[in-house]
Amino acid sequence: MKKWRTLITALGLAGSLGIAQGHSNAAKKPNFIFFIADDVSQEDIGCYGHPSIKTPNIDALAANGMRFKNAYLTVSSCSPSRCSILTGRYPHNTGAPELHTKLPSAQVRFPELLRESGYYTVLSGKNHMVGNKDRCFDEITKGGGPGKEEDWVAHVQKRPKNKPFFFWFAANDAHRPWDRSEGIHFPDIKDVIVPPYLVDTNATRMDLAEYYHEVSRFDHYIGLIKRELEKQKVLDNTLIVVAADNGRPFPRSKARLFDSGIKTPWIVHFPDMVKKAGVSDSLVSSIDLSATCLELAGIKKTSCIQGVSFIPILKNPKQTVREMVFAEQNWHVYKNHSRLVRFGNFAYIKNSYSNQANLSTESDDTFPAGNELWKAHAAGKTNAKQQQVFVNPCPTEELYNVSRDPDQFVNLASNPEYTSVLKKARTQLEMWGEQTGDSVPKKPTLNRFAAPFIKDGSIIKPKRNKANKVRGEMPGDATNATGINHPGPIILGSGLK
Repeated sequence: MKKWRTLITALGLAGSLGIAQGHSNAAKKPNFIFFIADDVSQEDIGCYGHPSIKTPNIDALAANGMRFKNAYLTVSSCSPSRCSILTGRYPHNTGAPELHTKLPSAQVRFPELLRESGYYTVLSGKNHMVGNKDRCFDEITKGGGPGKEEDWVAHVQKRPKNKPFFFWFAANDAHRPWDRSEGIHFPDIKDVIVPPYLVDTNATRMDLAEYYHEVSRFDHYIGLIKRELEKQKVLDNTLIVVAADNGRPFPRSKARLFDSGIKTPWIVHFPDMVKKAGVSDSLVSSIDLSATCLELAGIKKTSCIQGVSFIPILKNPKQTVREMVFAEQNWHVYKNHSRLVRFGNFAYIKNSYSNQANLSTESDDTFPAGNELWKAHAAGKTNAKQQQVFVNPCPTEELYNVSRDPDQFVNLASNPEYTSVLKKARTQLEMWGEQTGDSVPKKPTLNRFAAPFIKDGSIIKPKRNKANKVRGEMPGDATNATGINHPGPIILGSGLK
C-alpha cells in the first residue's frame, strides 16, 4: 500500500509541480526533439553495454541525461508502433494496429495539440503514419540520404526563432536493405556479437556488421543536431528523446514480443530538468512520450491519450510511474495476435494463433542471417536456442523470468513453481484487454506470402507472386476500440487509471 501511495503521489505532483518549476513562462516553454531509429534493439546502443557498436553521441546524451533500462514499445512493427507513439494510444485503439495501415483522421496526434498551442512542428525522414501533409505538422519532408537524415540540421537552422519547436526526426537506419556511408564506422566482423539464437557464420557476421554501421550513422546525425542546438544556445531547454520503433531486423527480434523486439533504447536529455545524470529502472511505455511532452508544454492531456507522464523520473530516477507495460503483435506480413504484459521480473506472452510457427519476414530465408538459420535448420544443425524460431505450433502461453533469463529461452508457463505468477499475469492481461477493447479477429488478415518450409532436407520457397493483399478484420474492430480511451492497468494488481 505504501508503494502504491508513493506512485500515485509522484504522478499527482508531476501535474502540480512539473510546469511550475521552470516552465510556466511561455517564453521558456521547452522544445522537443524525438529521434526514432528504424529497427534497433535497446542492447545495440553503446551506453546499454554493447562493446562493438559505436554510438558516441547517444552515449554522451545518456551520460548527461537519463537512461531508461526498462522502456518498452507497444508493438514490434514499424507503422503500428509509430502511430501508437504519435497518438499516445495502444495499437488496437489507434485504428492502425497492423503493418501498412495509415492512422485514421479521427485520431488525435499529440503534436497537433502542441502546434495548436503555438509550437512549430516538423516530421522529417521516415513517415509510415500519415500522408505527405497532416494537421499535426507544419512541414513533412523525406529527410534525404540513405538514412533519411540529411535535412535534419537545415530544419533546426531555418525554424521560426519566435516559436518553441517539436521535431520528429525519423531515420531509415537501420532498416534493410543496407546502404553504406563514407566516414561512418564499419566494424571488423571479428568484433561482431552474434546472438545465441542466430548461426555464427561469416555471412551472419557481415549482415550484423552492416546493421552496426547503420546504427552508427543514426548516431552521427544526432551529434550534428546536438551541436546545432548548442550553437543556437537552446540545448538546455530542449527535451531530446532517442528511441526506436521496434527491434533489430533479424530473426527473433523484429515482429516478436521478446525484449529483443520491443525493449527500446530510451535516452532523455533535458538539462533544464535533469540536473544530474541518472539511470531509471522504472517501466515506461512508448505511449508515455505524449503525456510527458504535453505536461511540460503546459497543455492538458486529452482523455484519448492512454500514456502517463514520466516527468517524476526525470526529477528523481528512483521514482516509478508504471508497475506494468503491455504490448501487442498483430499482422506483419504473417498472421499474428500475440499479447504481452511485463511486470516485476516477469514477461508473459499469450499467443492467440498458436497453431503456427511464430515467424516474421526477418525470420525467413530472405536475408543473410535468416538464410543461414534456415540452412542450418534444413541440415538439422540448429541448437535448441536457434530452433525456437521454427517451433510449430508455437506455445499458447509463455512466461519468462527476465532477470535470470534475459534472452527469454526458458518458458516457465508449465512450471508449477510459477503458478501464482502465471495467474497474476493472466489476470492483468485479461483486464487490459477488456478495459482497452482488444479483440481476437474471427477473420484476420492472412499471411501475405506462404512461409518457407523444409522438405526432405531442403528449403522450399513458395513463389511470392501470389501475395494475399486482402485486409481482414483487425484487432479492436469488433469492440470499436478506436473510441475507447481507458488506459488499462498501470498499478500491479489493480484496475486503477
